[in-house]
Amino acid sequence: MGTSANDRKVVSLPLNTTKTPRITVIIPAMNEAANLPHVAARMPAGIDEIVFVDGNSTDNTVEVARQTWPDAVIVQQTRKGKGNALACGFEKATGDIIVMIDADCSTDPAEIPRYVGVLVAGADFAKGSRFIQGGGSSDITFMRRIGNFGLNAIVNILFRTHYSDLCYGYNAFWRDAMDVFELPATSATGPQWGDGFEIETLINVRVAAAGLDIAEVGSYERDRMHGVSNLNAVSDGIRVLRTIFAEWRSHRRSTRKVRPAHTADLEPVKTLTTQSPVAVTVAVPVASQPAAITTESLTAMLVDTAATVDQETAV
Repeated sequence: MGTSANDRKVVSLPLNTTKTPRITVIIPAMNEAANLPHVAARMPAGIDEIVFVDGNSTDNTVEVARQTWPDAVIVQQTRKGKGNALACGFEKATGDIIVMIDADCSTDPAEIPRYVGVLVAGADFAKGSRFIQGGGSSDITFMRRIGNFGLNAIVNILFRTHYSDLCYGYNAFWRDAMDVFELPATSATGPQWGDGFEIETLINVRVAAAGLDIAEVGSYERDRMHGVSNLNAVSDGIRVLRTIFAEWRSHRRSTRKVRPAHTADLEPVKTLTTQSPVAVTVAVPVASQPAAITTESLTAMLVDTAATVDQETAV
């Protein structure tokens, strides 16, 4: 679906603003030494900070990261899982805008100016999507596509959003948007809810429930270049489903509304440029104000489904 990576015409995307934010890129990784040079080759010039989070790699991932980004902040995650790795990276990030990418070459760093562009244009949260104009994937399987479609539908019904790609983890946001993430403390011991692959859904649902301005950005997902993915479509899909219903129940009990103020003193404008320039895309705003379900029968059905999932699965 979407244009292929080889077919996309690419141009550099200047920031349309009189001031510019500092940009931090978070890169969680475990045993990704072979992929890091390829990620670095696609990184735009003008990135202010790289925060590299190692997941207790058994290869030379950390050494390669230090060689690749000598000025990067290197962090060891405190528990297992992508969610914990991102939380550890968020703690160390100092930029005004924070970008989440993967270390396996599936997310293209050269697209970062797209995300920055929609944020400086007024969005609070830039949500990557493989299923809008400018997006696509050479990696997603038929079953993952179907699962993503179903999970999208549930979230869009419960939270009155218009997400097109709930489970894609390439996102960017203003620093103060992290206030609504409410991720588990990195100092906590033992597994925590939000430590795993459900992290993207947790964040996406909470920014919607908080009423932040969300814009989708077309993104092309590439195949992993080296190594094997840790993703398990079934178990991770169940965790995502549990996350959706847990967050919906929480939202019904208390409405959270946070409006970030990210117009603080920033330095004079600069332009991000890329070694491999970036395709221009259309950013599609997402209606992000959640509301209670009005169809009682549908509500009852969804609650029953959530209860069944909670009974049959464990954190």
